[in-house]
Amino acid sequence: MSVYSMTGFASATERAGQASDDTPARASVTVDMRSVNGRFLDLSLRLPDDLRMLEPAMREIVAGTVRRGKVELRVATQREGDAALPEPSTDQLNRLSRLESTVLGWMPSARPLSVNEILQWSRQGGASEKLDAAAIGAARRCAEALREARAREGARLAETLLERTVALRALSVKAAPLVPAVVQRQQQRFLERWNEALASAGAASSGIEASHERALGEAAALALRIDVAEELTRLNAHLDEIDRLLRAGGEVGKRLDFLIQELHREANTLGSKSATLELSSLSVDMKVLIEQMREQVQNLE
Repeated sequence: MSVYSMTGFASATERAGQASDDTPARASVTVDMRSVNGRFLDLSLRLPDDLRMLEPAMREIVAGTVRRGKVELRVATQREGDAALPEPSTDQLNRLSRLESTVLGWMPSARPLSVNEILQWSRQGGASEKLDAAAIGAARRCAEALREARAREGARLAETLLERTVALRALSVKAAPLVPAVVQRQQQRFLERWNEALASAGAASSGIEASHERALGEAAALALRIDVAEELTRLNAHLDEIDRLLRAGGEVGKRLDFLIQELHREANTLGSKSATLELSSLSVDMKVLIEQMREQVQNLE
């Protein structure tokens, strides 16, 4: 299954049929869709007045292909040969005559139809159903094209994210061997300073043994505070889950966003516990990569 970006654009045009007595002016419908990132599905429709009744169908088409994002759908109609005079059919003229007679019968003061109004009615009156069908067909093709565009963009984002997880693992591999050495060095330094403090204070020999046991306990507590092996383990577990989600595809944006927050937490803890410049530098490099991933994940569906 693909990973979909929330950013994309697509356009589709559908013709409303060949010119005929019922459709004097050959028409076409163009549907444009553009989408950007958003927490939920936010759909904005811009339809001509004569196609306003298609709004529920348009919403259903978009909702069937897009789950998240701010989507704008625009529909435009164009009638080819509008400059040419239409030729009303006999049926159209008979129907129009009956309607005019009915209106004048009830409203004798009403103004009769002009030739221009008759021609305009003949141009538009017979094409509405075909125009509706063309609009629905164009919307379906446009929605599918938008989904394909979002899939292509999502594939590129997924590739970028996988590159970042590889880089984070490389930093984790660099940090792992440093942890035992750092812990041991800090413990040794703590004990040396403890003994120096006891010597300068002139502690009695009977109290030195008890102080030494206390010093060992403090050194063990210090080791627990600065040991980041657990954070590195959790960080690698989060990276494994991110890789799994990206390869599985589908609607992964929200879950990836949560995992990125967890990665930030582990990297921050690594930096706060860091007792050496090397680990601090690795923590900063991790945060830079994680922030880059966060920006990319914000665009995933």
